[in-house]
Amino acid sequence: MSINTINLANIANNISVEDIGDDHLFTGLETPLKPDAFVLSDEEKKEKIEKLFGQIMDVIGLDLTDDSLQGTPKRVAKMYIDEIFCGLNPKNKPKIALFENKYQYNQILVEKNITFYSNCEHHFVPIIGKAHVAYKSSGKVIGLSKLNRIVQYYAKRPQVQERLTNQIGVELQKILKTEDVAVIIDAKHLCVASRGVKDDTSTTVTAFYGGEFNSATKITEIQNYLKH
Repeated sequence: MSINTINLANIANNISVEDIGDDHLFTGLETPLKPDAFVLSDEEKKEKIEKLFGQIMDVIGLDLTDDSLQGTPKRVAKMYIDEIFCGLNPKNKPKIALFENKYQYNQILVEKNITFYSNCEHHFVPIIGKAHVAYKSSGKVIGLSKLNRIVQYYAKRPQVQERLTNQIGVELQKILKTEDVAVIIDAKHLCVASRGVKDDTSTTVTAFYGGEFNSATKITEIQNYLKH
């Protein structure tokens, strides 16, 4: 554990939820999961979520016997496990194959405007954004669609944008066996747009620059690619 992570953990232990308020506390690279997170099967989780979400609907005063609402708890449970939070389960991690760089393409490759939908882990409302991924081959290349799949895998879980950016960057470095990876994310947080300060125009930009991309020259080069 890094010193920064330890310091953040200490800060988190010394302040209350009320003190944190709407601030986003980023405590580490790994998504916080219980040790027994995958003891229950997906079907068992859906059954439990269906019951619990039905209770939430009941508490806020909705009539679960209404034709439009009676199937909602089951739909939400299926959506949570099979779709918007499926990136929590390692079994859904995309299988990646690398190929020899037979084209001898040794310059920057940039995949722009990868649309993703995630969810803020503080309010469980959507984060909607674009990810831009760049890398320089170390002798191997990856299929372009796999870059999208890696972004989607880490996005499909409760997230903090800083963690999401770093998770994608570190994962690509491991897969591609190179430090020369960059990730830039530009996203709108509905926890900011639809509640709280209700600012519907602002977006958040985060970046990961590894290897030779962590220089003013290369950062400018990548940003120039993104302008066009």
